[in-house]
Amino acid sequence: METKDERPGGLRAAIERRSAAPVVFLHRLPRWVLLVAVFVLLVIGMAGTGWVAAAGLLVLAAALGWFAYLNWPALDGSGRLLRIVALGVLTAFALGRGIGRF
Repeated sequence: METKDERPGGLRAAIERRSAAPVVFLHRLPRWVLLVAVFVLLVIGMAGTGWVAAAGLLVLAAALGWFAYLNWPALDGSGRLLRIVALGVLTAFALGRGIGRF
């Protein structure tokens, strides 16, 4: 049993502790709920215009970034690269939608 003094400190440990309850909540949801949520955000991002579309894609990018951060230590080099590229492309596309480029 760990005591409070034995827990690793730092930003990562704090984020992991604060993320535990939301991750358990998401894990308890039926799988189709998360799939529908991702699909809705993608539809908003692709079919919407302006900052509404950008907001949908940025929410999706924030979720992807959160999960990538939590899984980072368990990933190999190609997994890390894939998540960085996906996050960069999604964020760039969201900003492009926001300023009316796409």
